[in-house]
Amino acid sequence: MYTRSDSPAMTHDKKTRAHVPELLQQLGQPSAAGVDAVARHTGVPAADVFGVESFYSLLDQRDLKTRVCTGLSCRLAGAEDLLKACDKARLETAPTSCIAACDRPPAMLRERRVVCEVTTGDVLESQGSFEKLYSAAGSDWRGSIWPATADEGESLLNLAAAPNWSAAGYAKALEIGPEAVIQALEEAGLQGRGGAGFPAHIKWSAVRGEAEPVKYIVLNGDEAEPGTFKDREIMLRRPDLVLDGLAIAAHAVGAGEVWLYLRGEFEIPREIMERAVAAAEEEERYGDLAFHFHSGHGAYICGEETALLESLEGRRGMPRHKPPFPTAQGLWGKPTLIHNVETIALVPTILLRGAEFFRQAGKTQPGTKLYCLSGHVARPGVYEMPLGVSLDELVEAAGGYIGELKAFSPGGASSGFLPASERARPLDFQALAEVDSMLGSAGVVVLNEGVNMAWAAAEQLEFFERESCGQCAPCRIGTAYQRASLERFREDGDAQALEHVDNIAWEMIEGSICGLGQTASLPLTSALRHFPEDFVANSSGGAPQ
Repeated sequence: MYTRSDSPAMTHDKKTRAHVPELLQQLGQPSAAGVDAVARHTGVPAADVFGVESFYSLLDQRDLKTRVCTGLSCRLAGAEDLLKACDKARLETAPTSCIAACDRPPAMLRERRVVCEVTTGDVLESQGSFEKLYSAAGSDWRGSIWPATADEGESLLNLAAAPNWSAAGYAKALEIGPEAVIQALEEAGLQGRGGAGFPAHIKWSAVRGEAEPVKYIVLNGDEAEPGTFKDREIMLRRPDLVLDGLAIAAHAVGAGEVWLYLRGEFEIPREIMERAVAAAEEEERYGDLAFHFHSGHGAYICGEETALLESLEGRRGMPRHKPPFPTAQGLWGKPTLIHNVETIALVPTILLRGAEFFRQAGKTQPGTKLYCLSGHVARPGVYEMPLGVSLDELVEAAGGYIGELKAFSPGGASSGFLPASERARPLDFQALAEVDSMLGSAGVVVLNEGVNMAWAAAEQLEFFERESCGQCAPCRIGTAYQRASLERFREDGDAQALEHVDNIAWEMIEGSICGLGQTASLPLTSALRHFPEDFVANSSGGAPQ
């Protein structure tokens, strides 16, 4: 039976704290009285409740401003002009981090509702009413996909096909048994599709090997890496693959409960997934496997697996020190298997079509990959292509470049920038690591010659400073220092402002607890390395904007 994490049916003591974020959300605009009420209801100290409320951007709403996405893709599409139009229309606004609508920019958000492809004309015509904007845009958040038609050939996820509720992958898992399932993943060479490409079967084997009888599966649907929106499309189009993959994982590792942690702005994907789970429960498709839903509340850091677990437990989303790893001590101290949506959705296909078919579907590494393409390309969208295609091959499928290619981010803000000379490099985990970049979630943002890289790096540094959880000093201080250094250079052309950037980046890499701090300097250091001409002060003492 599935429940929402704010369900009154969930009364187990260890899970009481998990109610805190949802209860705060129900209050709308948290206040001191509301914090006290939640504290009394849950028994959690008021100071801790306030700590949760103040940590998450979607809970700490002391106003009801409309948020305009100022992620790089949205800025390239005119987000700054949109902010000016909102001011002219007297629509109270504020900037926000990327909201996973990079393929349909610029985007706006209010109370977890997203509006895509907003123009300045739309804003002025709405006369400052977000409700009018939302009504005109509709609730369909789906973007462009490729292949655009159902394709059972080389496509593994086949996003264009209708959902198949036969649970054939789960049936295959029951037939062959847990050990054979894990062996199939190993033979297929499945790597995690959201970060460093860690071999999936190692995680599965570790959780299965734990003696603790209580184990959990956690779906990481907190898709927040700038430039990334693939998991959104999977949940909107193929919820069947997600559920089947989760059930297979639970069977293989011996888990009895599944938690789906979805980004707070993903209200429509969540509704689709909830309907899918309800139907599966009614049909008893997965036996007595229990599904629970939990919404994130606006914190990029919760994409880090241990920060996500802290959030699920009703705390501030701050990463844990490792070891112990989640496979040994995860959710509520129990062995936990955590995967992102794309990784889980690939599992049924591996069982049904075979490990060798999966391996052959890749170009330089096994399998296909969902590449999220945005920026200066003709058709932004989600492209399922062999893992290891080049940027040119990817953009060719998208109708070509807009303007002359200058730079690109292959894996979102965390991957830094690469120059056009790397356009033929395979977009895979290994080849990108060789040039101090990463594939990550494959949020590919393309920039043409009209973009100044000091400007582009500044946007990314603002993002990391805003999204740092503040737990460790190297990240907390370092993100602020790097952003301020670049700002100083851009304002007055002081080259000395960038003198210590590399040293600070090293300190952040060596001393930060998690990947955010370790990669937060990459937008600046990579831009300085590959595009030094964009960091030369002009003759009047100013810097390029």
